[in-house]
Amino acid sequence: MIIIRKINKLEKDTAINRSYIYILLCILLIILFFVDLITGPVGISPGDFVRALSGKGDQEIIKILFDFRLPRALTALLAGMALSVSGLQMQTVFQNPLAGPYVLGISSGASLGVAILILGLSSVISSNISMLFNSWAIVGAAWLGSGLVLVLIMIVSLRVRDIMTVLILGIMFASAVSAIVSIMQYFSNESMLKSFVIWTMGSLGNLSWKQLNILIICVLPGLTLSVFTTKMLNALLLGEEHAISLGLRIKTARTLIFISTSILAGSVTAFCGPLAFIGIAVPHICRLIFATSSHNYLIPGTILSGGIILLASDIVSQLPGQGKILPVNSVTALIGIPVLIWIIVKRNKFIRLS
Repeated sequence: MIIIRKINKLEKDTAINRSYIYILLCILLIILFFVDLITGPVGISPGDFVRALSGKGDQEIIKILFDFRLPRALTALLAGMALSVSGLQMQTVFQNPLAGPYVLGISSGASLGVAILILGLSSVISSNISMLFNSWAIVGAAWLGSGLVLVLIMIVSLRVRDIMTVLILGIMFASAVSAIVSIMQYFSNESMLKSFVIWTMGSLGNLSWKQLNILIICVLPGLTLSVFTTKMLNALLLGEEHAISLGLRIKTARTLIFISTSILAGSVTAFCGPLAFIGIAVPHICRLIFATSSHNYLIPGTILSGGIILLASDIVSQLPGQGKILPVNSVTALIGIPVLIWIIVKRNKFIRLS
């Protein structure tokens, strides 16, 4: 009885500590969101910000804030959440710490879908008809591309039991997709090529309110679906055989998780371009912060942390006061690469000890 009481007390204390972590993450998220709104090539003071919210400020500042800064900050928030959760799901399904939407070729598949739309169909269809290729068409193409790569990976994972082999094959799929996109770029016309190259650089500041609304409509259901897969993900942590013994339908679980990942990664890639390392790094940072592998804590923690890290990356990329904006991919790489190195070193150390 004494041991049980101690265990219950420990679990209660741990839950309280994690509650404090969630509160701190929420506060940090709000602070960074505010900082992202007031920093940039044109600085906005807190007083100007308050006056702009009341509608009594300078019209130029109001326009900058509501037409550029707010959509950019919301895009960073949504993209960070979506890519982080999709990375967590992939790492659990494939039982591999290096799995993620970028490494496994899911983002490359989304890029292929967009490339076919922009470089392929648009080049052979008249300009009047090509106007029909609106934001929904781009998102649909990205979904199909990412879904195609996921289906290929799923087929391979059913036949190949070695997870590292599946990961290597995923990287090969990404390389093959990149090769196809390169061929399409070679044969495309100058205007279409320019549009696609600008898209591939990755950006958080190119979305209009109409496009942002579509991104919200896409990301929120994907995040909701990921929350419903929490029990499935926890069961998969034990291995597929144990998960089956617990009554989990593996095919159904994989399908739901892959649909969620395709929606999240495909939607973000469609509007923001390929954003690397967020999907791999953030889940590991959350595991370190919460000291658990349970998705009951990791999914909400990853949602908050993903938004925080991409907001911070966006703030750094704007180099406040310098009048310049860096590609956000360069900043996320500086965050993600050290985390990957740490994962690899830690994994090799564990193998030697065992």
